[in-house]
Amino acid sequence: MKNISVIGAGTMGNGIAHVFAQFGFDVTLVDISAEALDRAIQRIEKNMDRQVSKGILSEEDKAQAIGRIAKSQSIAEGVSNADLVVEAATENLDLKLKIFKDIDLNAPDHAILASNTSSISITKIASVTTRPEQVIGMHFMNPVPVMKLVEVIRGYATTDAVTETIFKLSKDLKKVPVEVNDYPGFVANRILMPMINEAIYSLYEGVAGVEEIDTVMKLGMAHPMGPLQLADFIGLDVCKSILEVLHDGFGNPKYAPCPLLVNMVTAGKLGAKSGEGFYKYTPGSKELVVAPKFSKQISVNS
Repeated sequence: MKNISVIGAGTMGNGIAHVFAQFGFDVTLVDISAEALDRAIQRIEKNMDRQVSKGILSEEDKAQAIGRIAKSQSIAEGVSNADLVVEAATENLDLKLKIFKDIDLNAPDHAILASNTSSISITKIASVTTRPEQVIGMHFMNPVPVMKLVEVIRGYATTDAVTETIFKLSKDLKKVPVEVNDYPGFVANRILMPMINEAIYSLYEGVAGVEEIDTVMKLGMAHPMGPLQLADFIGLDVCKSILEVLHDGFGNPKYAPCPLLVNMVTAGKLGAKSGEGFYKYTPGSKELVVAPKFSKQISVNS
């Protein structure tokens, strides 16, 4: 396995492309937006510069890795020589199904088709292809160059051979693969998202403020960041989408997104990427400041 195509040049896509290129694979990064592709390469270079400064990479390693990344604005062109395609588009079922139909039509017959989805059924995605036995979930964690876990999700038809190949490949990337079965949210988000949702409910119901909730989880449970800050980092729209997948998949009201989360997403307050969520984000500043909406009140449900 040598040629890797990554669909989507956003945060996850550029991170996945970064890691494959770093470990010697030839990568084609595919996105319909030329601007997104340019931003992705700039982000990869910046993140590799950080690795150079920490002694993880040499300047020569960096230059060779960047040289292994090609760009394409066409799925047909971008996957035509792929041994593995990793889809890392927005967490939207209709979009993913359309992308997988296109990948299946244009990728070589031997290619494995993987999705970086964090919650959507691999079996459902595989059902729109002619090769469901070669479709698998390969859920990386953000930031991809740093986080070690890869959730490997078997669809209903995924073969043992494909699963074993993805396990070996993940280890070649110095990751730790963990096999899980294809149920809503898999393991990571089935556990994480209800915790985040409950933290938002705690704010919504006036139990405590933003900093207080996050401090309890950081100092009391040894989490590296609090659940509200983590929600901002993930993207509140993404959190809402994953909770909706869990709610629809299990039919259990405990997974229903908190009304405060729904309102924030509707208002465009999506977290770090929009500049404001539970915290306010200023470009170039690492200071964590509670968003004005929450800075002078504990209860937002009054």
